[in-house]
Amino acid sequence: QVRLVESGGGSAQAGTSLTLSCTISGYTSTTNCVEWFRQAPGKEREGVAAIYLAGGITYYADSVKDRFTISHDNAKNTVYLQMASLKPGDTAQYYCAADIRACGRLMQRDFFDYWGQGTQVTVSS
Repeated sequence: QVRLVESGGGSAQAGTSLTLSCTISGYTSTTNCVEWFRQAPGKEREGVAAIYLAGGITYYADSVKDRFTISHDNAKNTVYLQMASLKPGDTAQYYCAADIRACGRLMQRDFFDYWGQGTQVTVSS
């Protein structure tokens, strides 16, 4: 069983930065794709950044490209989401998701078997 735990959320002013962490435990050697999703009140859950761990290849939604960076620390079994130039529109509950299959783009939520509990990010203007 793969377990995901997010941390690092909180409140931030527009224009500043936050870094979220997703620590993976369990069958970590079989995890190939990790994606960060977010869900704002009344909106669909959307994928914002994904990483194919074997190749270190990353994918981003247009809304966060050039502002967010997804990365992986293999030794810590942790995937990070560095969020810069935050906007009030980035306010949402952020979730990380993982799967043993490879990913070649941002994947839909039903692709993933494993999810974290989420961490809230609130950006004020």
